[in-house]
Amino acid sequence: MNTANRPNLAPPHQEAIEARFALRAAAHLTAQTDALPQDISERLRVAREQALERARAVRRETAPETASSTGPVLTWPGAGTGGDSGSGWWVKLGAIVPLLVLLAGLMLIQDWHGNNQVAAAAELDTSLLADDLPPSAYSDPGFVEFLKTAQD
Repeated sequence: MNTANRPNLAPPHQEAIEARFALRAAAHLTAQTDALPQDISERLRVAREQALERARAVRRETAPETASSTGPVLTWPGAGTGGDSGSGWWVKLGAIVPLLVLLAGLMLIQDWHGNNQVAAAAELDTSLLADDLPPSAYSDPGFVEFLKTAQD
């Protein structure tokens, strides 16, 4: 699996799980090699060496050029040394645009919610001011009695 051009998005323990599985699989295969005939084990050894050499060559080709930095290099997918030099900007733009849309949506929701609260408060104020009772009557202890007599 070629992960040289991708950022590491796997959880930290994922690599340990993969390494443990690889060690178990290798140990199981190694234990079974004694039962194989000599010609098959020789062909497997040659194929293993060829695979290792190809993996080394791929690592040499895709190794990032870090002259001054000693830490790991994080590259965007598609932003390698070959190919279209502007493709890295499209990937970055594609990552930023959804965040901007989300931010704009949250701001619109907040504005809409604020407008609804103002409209509800204005409706309540209008009904209080248009009522026959003055606003101070609502705080009067005898207001409940007034409501009972008004329904009769």
